[in-house]
Amino acid sequence: MSETIAAFVEAHRSGTSPEETVAHCYQRIRAHNDPAIFITLRDEAEVRAEALALGNSSLPLYGVPFAVKDNLDVAGMPTTAACPAFAYTAKADATCIRRLRAAGAIPIGKTNLDQFATGLVGVRSPYGIPRNVFDEKLTPGGSSSGSAVAVAAGLVPFALGTDTAGSGRVPAALGNIVGLKPSLGAVSNAGVVPACRTLDCVSVFALTVDDAWMAFAAMAGPDIADSYTGNRPIGMPGATPPALRIGVPIRGQRIFFGDQASAAEFDGAIARFGKLGATIAEIDIEPLYETARLLYEGPWVAERYLAVQELIASSPDAMHPVTREIILGGTRPTAADAFAAFYKLQDLRRVRDHIYRKIDVLLVPTIPTVYTVEQVLADPIQLNSRLGTYTNFVNLLDLAGLAIPAGMRPDGIPFGVTLLAPGGQDALLASLGRVVHADTRLPMGATGRRQPPLAPLPAAPQAGEIALAVVGAHLSGMPLNGELKSHGARFLEAAHTAPDYRMFALETQPPKPGLLRVPAGEGASVAVEIWALPAAGFGRFVAAIPPPLGIGTLTLADGRGVKGFIVEASATQGARDISSFGGWRAYVAC
Repeated sequence: MSETIAAFVEAHRSGTSPEETVAHCYQRIRAHNDPAIFITLRDEAEVRAEALALGNSSLPLYGVPFAVKDNLDVAGMPTTAACPAFAYTAKADATCIRRLRAAGAIPIGKTNLDQFATGLVGVRSPYGIPRNVFDEKLTPGGSSSGSAVAVAAGLVPFALGTDTAGSGRVPAALGNIVGLKPSLGAVSNAGVVPACRTLDCVSVFALTVDDAWMAFAAMAGPDIADSYTGNRPIGMPGATPPALRIGVPIRGQRIFFGDQASAAEFDGAIARFGKLGATIAEIDIEPLYETARLLYEGPWVAERYLAVQELIASSPDAMHPVTREIILGGTRPTAADAFAAFYKLQDLRRVRDHIYRKIDVLLVPTIPTVYTVEQVLADPIQLNSRLGTYTNFVNLLDLAGLAIPAGMRPDGIPFGVTLLAPGGQDALLASLGRVVHADTRLPMGATGRRQPPLAPLPAAPQAGEIALAVVGAHLSGMPLNGELKSHGARFLEAAHTAPDYRMFALETQPPKPGLLRVPAGEGASVAVEIWALPAAGFGRFVAAIPPPLGIGTLTLADGRGVKGFIVEASATQGARDISSFGGWRAYVAC
């Protein structure tokens, strides 16, 4: 049986029946024999009939089975949020499920979770504790425990989770799989039982980054049914940009709670990024830890209370005692407390912006250490909090996150890292994460199967994209590159202009070059980078370009014409001619 989404789709288009795939999927579930993974499985005959009825083999997820965390609605199935007293039968699919079905994917069942998605441990459920696929004594991670285990065990090629404080990342690390946590508002939460409505994200678990991206891309987009969705251009993964700046916590802020094996693995992960060409910079992340403390010590717990206040009022004993204790904490903050926390968060978001002017991506361990089920049951709140050391701040700061496997500890326990970038830069994380994950040569989950070779990415603009040549502060690693990526840009290639241009250092803040076309024989060839932007993102980006810069058509050294930055001739009067440096990066480095 195939393992990845891409392999399933290829097999189905080559003659394998999606109905046969569904049958194999159920066989694997029975053979794995862990009743705590799924809360509810759809009737196999019903799912096979849905697979048989698929008519369009060109669909991007044609015939791919997937699992769904049981706080997302699937029409006709109970939604329990791991609380039987809360359960109801969904009348319609959640928006994300409807979009996945429209792309050809087939939901097969609802997976276990920490009750009401409150927890990072995977042990707070009346439906049992899914077995960790590497060591059954360890927690599976949560709250999306069943979804992550289903993927790690190879029962389905992808599964949906949710992520508020790390639930789409922590169990990925414990299962040696990928966890994609989108930017806030990139995927609709309509039809999702809320934990913290302002912070919740539907997340994806998969065996590879490319698979996770395929599922994410099928779900993403604004939704009138969810006022928290936005028209965030997600772009698509491209080549890894050169001169990428990777931030890591300064050594004194790397918290592992004495776990030397995990600390060593993180050092190895940092070295891997450096070997692949990234520049490593140590960053003070104490403000991020300060942000994390707001999540459970601040008013956001009140959002959890709002979601279940009727159940708590009528049947408090129906809830898991630890979950109930945490959620009842949401009744204590006052309106004044809430506004004080909102003010503090706004200050911390300014600090976030300052950090990301120095780096492109922040690299952190996904979890600092591992715990056994026995340990967590004995100390449920403190150990859960420790697992959120590197996750709790992410959604408060509207960061996109991608958890990827990074290594295998000497004791056979997987170790993972998470890549974090400002909201809207999901494609950048996928561009980088797919390369790094492939470089580890780790098997996929606990399947024992090797990762497939990386599929080639389009090296030219695709339908709906426009190529743009950047020459100065928008180059990778430069101060304004984040503006480009925030509009969904993906890196295509490094190139040079035809020898028909002069480059000038303009008196702007931040410093920028001006590229001016001159008569033949009077110019020089200048280094540029070519990025592809979605058409809508291109329009927004161009609209914000201040004078004296503008967008025209540049001629590249190979004769191609491409949209790119030009300068008004009058602005170059008295400016220094820096054409001899051959490019802005070389000039800045001198």
